[in-house]
Amino acid sequence: MKLSLLPWALVLLVTAPGPGPRPAAGAQGSCSHRCGVQDGPCSCHPTCFGLASCCSDIQDFCLEILPYSGSIMGGKDFVVQHLNWSNPTDSVICSFKESIQTRGFVDSSGRVHCVSPLLYETGRIPFTLSMDNGRSFPRSGTWLAVHPSKVSESEKSQLVNETHWQYYGTTSTQGNLTLTWNTLALPTNSITVELWGYEETGKPYSQEWMAAWSYLYSLATSITNSGSFTFTPKPAPQNYQRWKVGALRIVNSKHHAGEKDVHALWSNEHALAWHLGDDFRADPVAWARAQCLAWEELEDQLPNFLEEVPDCPCTLAQAQVDSGRFQADYGCDIEHGSVCTYHPGAVHCVRSVQASPLYGSGQQCCYTAAGTQLLTADSTSGSTPDRGHDWGAPPYRVPPRVPGLSHWIYDVISFYYCCLWAPECSRYMQRRPSSDCRSYQPPRLASAFGDPHFVTFDGTNFTFNGRGEYVLLEASGTDLRVHARAQTRMTPEGSQDRGTGLTAVAVREGNSDVVEVRLRDGAGALQVLLNQEVLSFKEQSWMDLKGMFLSVAAGDRVSVMLSSGTSLEVSVQGPFLSVAVLLPDKFLTHTRGLLGTLNDNPSDDFTLRSGQVLPPSSSSRELFQFGADWAVENASSLLTYDSKFLVENFLLRPKHDPNFLPLFPEETTSSPSQASEAAKLCGDNNFCNFDVAATGSLSVGNATRLAHRQHLLRVQSLQPVVSCGWLAPPSNGHKEGMRYLVGSTIHFHCDSGYSLGGAEASTCQADGTWSRPTPTCQPGRSYAVLLGVIFGGLAVVALVALVYVLLHRRKSNREWIEAVAAARRQKGTKRRNQGQATQMEGEDWTQRRGRPCDHRG
Repeated sequence: MKLSLLPWALVLLVTAPGPGPRPAAGAQGSCSHRCGVQDGPCSCHPTCFGLASCCSDIQDFCLEILPYSGSIMGGKDFVVQHLNWSNPTDSVICSFKESIQTRGFVDSSGRVHCVSPLLYETGRIPFTLSMDNGRSFPRSGTWLAVHPSKVSESEKSQLVNETHWQYYGTTSTQGNLTLTWNTLALPTNSITVELWGYEETGKPYSQEWMAAWSYLYSLATSITNSGSFTFTPKPAPQNYQRWKVGALRIVNSKHHAGEKDVHALWSNEHALAWHLGDDFRADPVAWARAQCLAWEELEDQLPNFLEEVPDCPCTLAQAQVDSGRFQADYGCDIEHGSVCTYHPGAVHCVRSVQASPLYGSGQQCCYTAAGTQLLTADSTSGSTPDRGHDWGAPPYRVPPRVPGLSHWIYDVISFYYCCLWAPECSRYMQRRPSSDCRSYQPPRLASAFGDPHFVTFDGTNFTFNGRGEYVLLEASGTDLRVHARAQTRMTPEGSQDRGTGLTAVAVREGNSDVVEVRLRDGAGALQVLLNQEVLSFKEQSWMDLKGMFLSVAAGDRVSVMLSSGTSLEVSVQGPFLSVAVLLPDKFLTHTRGLLGTLNDNPSDDFTLRSGQVLPPSSSSRELFQFGADWAVENASSLLTYDSKFLVENFLLRPKHDPNFLPLFPEETTSSPSQASEAAKLCGDNNFCNFDVAATGSLSVGNATRLAHRQHLLRVQSLQPVVSCGWLAPPSNGHKEGMRYLVGSTIHFHCDSGYSLGGAEASTCQADGTWSRPTPTCQPGRSYAVLLGVIFGGLAVVALVALVYVLLHRRKSNREWIEAVAAARRQKGTKRRNQGQATQMEGEDWTQRRGRPCDHRG
């Protein structure tokens, strides 16, 4: 800022523009084409409102809009504030990113409207406004394009029973489908319901790879805007079958079919099962299996993105604290009831914040209630990495970096093919295996809070309560800078404390945006500035910015996630700010400032700009000089000076106030009653005790105690954990246990008919190796089999013996019978012989006596 251009006696007051002639475009006294510029006789920079130095027409040319955000799907109607055009003579045209134009309009009240376009990227999109049918665009503003999943449900149409839509045509899923919407969001009497399809065409990872939304056909035209539409789906013609992912759009019936960039309500993007052809409905499993196999074949031809996605945190606690690299997955969030539809058994999943550098891919990590990571090698409920990061990645617009949609094409619809519509999930999991955590290194944490007190990355504790603006952190490599402002507290009695606390923190990395979080005057609430402009979070609590993501929780906590994986969290703790900085391991030996030198050596944390190191035993007064040495320089300050107070007290004065002498810890004294109360509250927490003594306020001391406890809990959660990695079950067997961290034991068992060849259990050791390898299961050698063989053999022997006995008995019986028969035959022969002898004797007697008598009568 050039101070010579801002003499307070010549300050220009902001006045709302009215109808009538406007200054010539580009005039130095006007904001036409000058938004964001501070130079000149008046300012068009956002800080000018607080400094009362604005050009009189700033609100006419530097546009404020409401609403300021909407889905990247487009169709959101927004109104330009402070700009009235009662008698329009030309058309309104809104130009986004200098190339995408939509037609605006002027309503009956003279308010100027624009309609957001269909985009393929998230973030703050610059736009310009023409009120002369496109001949000139002197007015400019910013539109916030939001990921479809982060848009309020009231801004979308709703697929009633969405699961029914996405399974339509599969077994037992038929009937009608219903779409509902808020009629006030689309004020018209007659509407048309359209189907749009999304696809990515061309050779993957080539310049021909393109993303496109296409109008397919209308489901209903010129129907009453009743807020509900029910229909029975019919298979679409063959020429529409290549679209498998899409969304419904509701528009005013006055627009022609498929007209782009008009006021509209979109549904969620979803799997278009209900529109697929007769071949799908005739045999959905076979159809889905064919799609799954085709996806599998394509995947095997694409680059291996798994090598560059980050490893998952080992525990749920690490995943929740490592906020610079991982954020909660909205599909499975423990803070929202753990509704984990695709990960049953999990209570929380996180996704990597940043997409991988080369392929724009993402990581997902899921955890059980016990804090154990779920792996797909053990369960289909495990976490799966993504070829397309769900949030997309700069420069967006091209596959696989389109927010939400690239993820659907490469990771979600294929899950439907393989896992939901066909029993081929093993194919999917083989190509989306979970990452374990053997290479995961938790980030390092440093904090500042209270009066203020500092805990460095290497764990050094000290107090520095200077008044001014200071460098908390500088890091080479990524040019990371964190600056903070410390001010005195005004007591309830109207006097100032002799201690200070942080009231503003600003961060930038490389050429990223600058985000500043500060205490709003007298409100005890946070105010967030983006490039020195105050942001509103009435519509969105999450913003995709240049080089960072920004999240606001409940109005009292702001998180900034930088592209390096660094996280800055700022919250309100009592009368001051509490700041936590998380750095990945790659910053080792690359940091300096009040938060110390990250190198696992606490003895050099008090390093001056010159490189001189103060010993850890330095007194509070010596450490006061250490802090003063890290005062911010005006030329490099990230902080905002948008009020007379800030200009006079921090911009025009030395960055470290040499006239302010605080209380030092070893010099503080308390009354006996206060000391007793502090002891009850603080215990052995020296930070808490000091703040009570320095401020006389138990509430200030308590806020410091809570902030310090929060720091200690985070440090505990981030302790490194040794992982031995996934241990496979034996072939023809199984294992008990899915936890692979140090001290965990896995037990092995064989299937029936197999015996264990090796150890029955293996334990993860401190060196990251398993105590025993996975055993083998060998056929026919188990005790059960052995006993079976023994008893089976005995049974066979017994059976043979029984048969032998029976046969032996049968033989004996046969011999006895034969002997009896022989005896009988022998006896009969003897009798016959005797008879013959008698007969002969008779014949002889007859011959001797005459013929015998006839006895027939």
